[in-house]
Amino acid sequence: MDKFTTLTGLAAPLDRANVDTDAVIPKQFLKSIKRSGFGPNLFDSWRYLDTGEPGMDNSTRPLNEDFILNKTRFRGAQVLLARENFGCGSSREHAPWALLDYGFRVVIAPSFGDIFYSNSLKNGLLPIRLPKAVMDKLFEETMASDGYRLTVDLQTQSVTTPSGERFSFEIETFSKHCLLNGLDEIGLTLQHAEAIRAFEGRHRAVQPWLFL
Repeated sequence: MDKFTTLTGLAAPLDRANVDTDAVIPKQFLKSIKRSGFGPNLFDSWRYLDTGEPGMDNSTRPLNEDFILNKTRFRGAQVLLARENFGCGSSREHAPWALLDYGFRVVIAPSFGDIFYSNSLKNGLLPIRLPKAVMDKLFEETMASDGYRLTVDLQTQSVTTPSGERFSFEIETFSKHCLLNGLDEIGLTLQHAEAIRAFEGRHRAVQPWLFL
């Protein structure tokens, strides 16, 4: 997965609490396990006025002009602001895949669904918990100012506003290490490739009949 160190990105405010993973990426799009191609169907039932199905040409579908991500000023956003309990519901890993494929690298909210939070970290999406009062301030400033960008620094564990106001966030040390170095579970395993090959060699020598 891609490394995450620092990002200065346009913020988009999704002012809804308890956004479940079926809203993030509806169930009919879960057939694929490629990790890519889900971006056009992110928040599908909110972004479009019709019912989405796999294989549809999304460029011809009617847009819900009232939905925040369909507004011109928020196109290209990389930081999603959300409310309490974002990513609740089912454990589908497609939810962080869809957010990443759309272009988001960071989601900031007061709280997250536990499995969504874990899945995000494993896939290179940085979920940041900030207090409700701080989130209220970020929502207000984002709506009041076009082109509102936040700077997220994982090394210093900070979020900085355009005015220079800085907020700290917590992240578990191991997850921070993996994000900074772009290591998913496969990448972590491959760090021990030589030891794995050595073990397989010994195993083949001791029990060769298993490899006939």
